[in-house]
Amino acid sequence: MTQPDYVHALNLPVPDELDPGMVKYFNICRDKLGLVPNVLQAYNFNQDKLKVFVAFYNDLMLADSGLSKLEREMIAVVVSSINRCFYCIIAHGAALRELSGDPVLGECLVVNYRVGELSERHRAMLDFAVKETERAHEIEESDRQQLRDVGFSDPDIWDIAAVVAFFNMTNRMASSIDMMPNMEYHSQNR
Repeated sequence: MTQPDYVHALNLPVPDELDPGMVKYFNICRDKLGLVPNVLQAYNFNQDKLKVFVAFYNDLMLADSGLSKLEREMIAVVVSSINRCFYCIIAHGAALRELSGDPVLGECLVVNYRVGELSERHRAMLDFAVKETERAHEIEESDRQQLRDVGFSDPDIWDIAAVVAFFNMTNRMASSIDMMPNMEYHSQNR
């Protein structure tokens, strides 16, 4: 079986040329990842939207935080799994496998994070992510306190909530336009 051979299902205009800053960013992606992620290609029809997306993603996923890059990818994968977002499960599953060096962890988080051998910290973080994804209106102080009890600070809790919220948005966007992951992600770091 193979996935469809397109970036997304919409017929959007492709600009004649990229903004110089985005050319540089796409080149960094090619150098570091060996590809330009299809999510960037999808946003490429509107340079302003592309710049906002890149800035927000980089702030949430790469900037200094009390959360490690691995922890942020763990959240991305679990949220995407709950939302059944094909693009993000595949793309962030590959990133998770690379950061952790553990393909089994990646598979556990995609299918059911509860079966994996996780630290108390990671289980509490992912339990919070699931609750925010499925029932954010039910989050109470006791949920935040559970995160504090395993070592997360209030700024860390903000970052957890922000990463969860971001992936809930991007999952819905990717699914709604039938965004396809780059084929390279399927075999990376296995």
